[in-house]
Amino acid sequence: MSAKKKKTTTKKTGARAPKKTSAKGSKTDKVDAKLLDRLLEQAITVRENAYAPFSEYRVGAAIATKSGKIYAGCNVENSSYGATICAERGAVMQMIAAGDREPVAMSVVTSDGGSPCGICRQVLAEFVEDMPIVLANLEDESGHVVHLADLLPLAFRLR
Repeated sequence: MSAKKKKTTTKKTGARAPKKTSAKGSKTDKVDAKLLDRLLEQAITVRENAYAPFSEYRVGAAIATKSGKIYAGCNVENSSYGATICAERGAVMQMIAAGDREPVAMSVVTSDGGSPCGICRQVLAEFVEDMPIVLANLEDESGHVVHLADLLPLAFRLR
């Protein structure tokens, strides 16, 4: 997954970032393609640490902020399914714990290109109205860019 169509390989598994991506609209133009590549690399790497003994569906996520920092998270399943933490929320928790509050872009890496669940969409919307999210499919090395506002057009807001 790269604007320059380069492959990125992790040391542990040989997983590669997708070869091709597609972006709709011009909103993504504001985010540097190199930043999206860095997000993908970190999401691929952190996905290796996912704890998914029940579903075996490992997810890695990385979120970039206005400050230029990147925070990563992976899914952590639990026997009590409600206690499971998604990768996207894990990345957001890292961001908040570090004192950052302004996300600008995110990547989510799965074996099949899955997108954030409803809870994750709402948690992301707490901190930003819209941002590009790269959804990467490691199985066929493809991916595309979506926007949070398109995934959650009527986000709940108390403010």
